[in-house]
Amino acid sequence: MLRINELTLPLGSGKADIQRAAGKALGIPVNDFRSFTILRESIDSRKKNDIKMIYAVGVELDGDEASIAARFPSNKVLFTQRYEYTFPTLRRQSRFRPVVVGFGPAGMFAGLMLAKAGLNPIILERGEPVEQREESVRRFWTTRKLNTESNIQFGEGGAGTFSDGKLTTGIKDGRCREVLRQLVKHGAPDDILYSAKPHIGTDLLPAVVKAFREEILSLGGEVRFGCRMTDVINANGAVYGLRYVKNGVESDVETDAVILCVGHSARDTVTTLYHSGIRMEQKAFSVGTRIEHPQELINRAQYGALWNDPRLGAADYKLSNHPPHGRGAYTFCMCPGGTVVTASSENEMVVTNGMSRRARDGENTNSAILVGIEPGQFESDHPLAGFDFQRMLERKAYACGGSDYTAPAQLLGDFLLDKRSTACGAVRPSCPTGVSFGAMTDVLPPFVTQEIEQAIRIWDRRLRGFALNDAVLTYPESRSSSPVRILRDHSYQANIRGLYPCGEGAGYAGGIVSAAADGIRCAEAVISEEEVVK
Repeated sequence: MLRINELTLPLGSGKADIQRAAGKALGIPVNDFRSFTILRESIDSRKKNDIKMIYAVGVELDGDEASIAARFPSNKVLFTQRYEYTFPTLRRQSRFRPVVVGFGPAGMFAGLMLAKAGLNPIILERGEPVEQREESVRRFWTTRKLNTESNIQFGEGGAGTFSDGKLTTGIKDGRCREVLRQLVKHGAPDDILYSAKPHIGTDLLPAVVKAFREEILSLGGEVRFGCRMTDVINANGAVYGLRYVKNGVESDVETDAVILCVGHSARDTVTTLYHSGIRMEQKAFSVGTRIEHPQELINRAQYGALWNDPRLGAADYKLSNHPPHGRGAYTFCMCPGGTVVTASSENEMVVTNGMSRRARDGENTNSAILVGIEPGQFESDHPLAGFDFQRMLERKAYACGGSDYTAPAQLLGDFLLDKRSTACGAVRPSCPTGVSFGAMTDVLPPFVTQEIEQAIRIWDRRLRGFALNDAVLTYPESRSSSPVRILRDHSYQANIRGLYPCGEGAGYAGGIVSAAADGIRCAEAVISEEEVVK
């Protein structure tokens, strides 16, 4: 296949226009194409009065494609093999069914792989099926009654189900392509295969998640909801089973292979594993706040006169500030046209997150502004000290919000003036549990707020209007990743053999795609019972 990069076309160009541009770039008639695939689509808005679409496409031709590619600069035309995922050879001989703990992105893909291999996996998920989970989340937002077992963090689909469904990742692994293909197969929009900034949307994700469950069940797998793992049964350095509780009743399941996909918020489960002798270490993570602007402001800043053009959709941004002598700050999980949400999973603690529907048609846009926290900044060298740091912030936020899961907030202009806020301005906060105004310094430590302040002042020069006085800061954002890493070796196993720490909760991923890819890796290790190539 020939990959043709940097095809520049006007807004509104269709597939036929892109094909003609590819033919012109190669000097070959379109009718000679055996196949044509859009590989990547992005927006070039550097010239606000002349916004363009940039494409990379794949073309298959008769003849020697490598020789054709050699006529062009490699950054323009490249001969490449079309990626195809190769399923591992089944070598597992055990009579026991493997168990997957957790049914977020890592658990979904691990479970699907094991089911396709004919291993009839058992999947334990502490939360509810996605249909009931949606109702539990809505009930929390309206009544402030938190279900600590099924919420934005726990339940079928994991934390990513109540998010933007963002599918960007920085890891270079062909499995990521397979993740996107499987998501499309299970109902996600086709454009995630080529969009430079793919996303599904929180309104579409539940159906996609349910489709994964249904395929796993059809292949002989089993998903047990409302089952929280309470212990790993092990002897002589190997797994012999798991203990879990459902409706207050403890049960055991015998197994010699456990893929642990518990997510970044299962603090109780990770603590149990630590006391069972599973080796783990502190890991850097980030904390900060959500910032909320009018979507129109970001559209105008990014697209100029075309700010309202439906062909462009809601604009986004990605900003960072890395001073030579400081921690710096960066934006994360930007949700165009989205909503800030209270995403608590433990009683009397408040944590925030952001989510967007597929259309990204909300009034506001929001993003996390995060500052990195290194292990040396924790209060102790205990492997779980990061959990204590997170909980400290979340308890303060609960108290500052009024002790009823209202999220604390501050206007950006007041924050920059070191002044407490008392009411909202022109920007209406979108948080469904409401906000209580005060000062961010009541919750976040000075070394975090100082970095955020410095970054915002710099970003306002890069993105006009970013330091909007009435922009709303809602905090804390403290669950961007896990503060602990459960150690594993080249075979993906922990110090207790047969236990495979996996995904974001184990410290090996940072988003839907990377977690799903890690789920595939760990499933490959179980299926093949040998070291998997990274």
